Amino acid sequence: MLTLLPAVDVRNGKAVRLRQGESGSETDYGSPFDAAVQWVDQGAQWIHMVDLDAAFGTGNNRAQVHDIVEQLGSRVHIELSGGIRDDASLEAAFEAGAARVNIGTAALENPEWTAQVISRYGEKVAVGLDVRGTTLAGRGWTSQGGDLFEMIDVLNQAGCSRYVVTDVNRDGMMSGPNVDLLAQVANHTDARVTASGGISTLDDLKTLSTIGKGVDAAILGKSLYSGAFTLPEALELTQNF
Repeated sequence: MLTLLPAVDVRNGKAVRLRQGESGSETDYGSPFDAAVQWVDQGAQWIHMVDLDAAFGTGNNRAQVHDIVEQLGSRVHIELSGGIRDDASLEAAFEAGAARVNIGTAALENPEWTAQVISRYGEKVAVGLDVRGTTLAGRGWTSQGGDLFEMIDVLNQAGCSRYVVTDVNRDGMMSGPNVDLLAQVANHTDARVTASGGISTLDDLKTLSTIGKGVDAAILGKSLYSGAFTLPEALELTQNF
């Protein structure tokens, strides 16, 4: 079954969606807590929550995000992302009740620390691989971080159990997922792969389910917020995969 993770991206205290990861392209969807509760009430088992200010280096929403995790952590698994780059931010995420953390820029800039974290926490740590083409993007997608597959080789050796793969050019664009990219990543690792970016129809979810080897989860953002389909519809569909 394809696990679905509705996204709650937080910037300036609001739930937002970006276009192609660009700062300033936000569409405001109101309260992050209300957004998260909505997905939980509709049957979500996981939520992908991102502190965009922490990711962009423009501040953080840590207190607000951690409060949401603490309030909802008993009802849903929360994968927390954005600005997790050292022991303090990592431990704070777990203390708040995050079921899993998604490490992004730190994996590019501090691979030794990332390897230690993977060794210590195992499946509770995923690594976010945000790419344009096959070039990695870091610091809120504003910097380049080298070749995707070279980084996967390093992380495979460290024992990474999950990659969250985002095609930045498709994120928030409702243009369909980059199936070729996801298949290439899945064939390059024994780790599990979460698909992110571009999902816009229920047929896209059907397509993701056919990639096979390793692609077992998908993050849903703009598709849900814009009403392209509902979470219950998506959950019903994926239960039959």
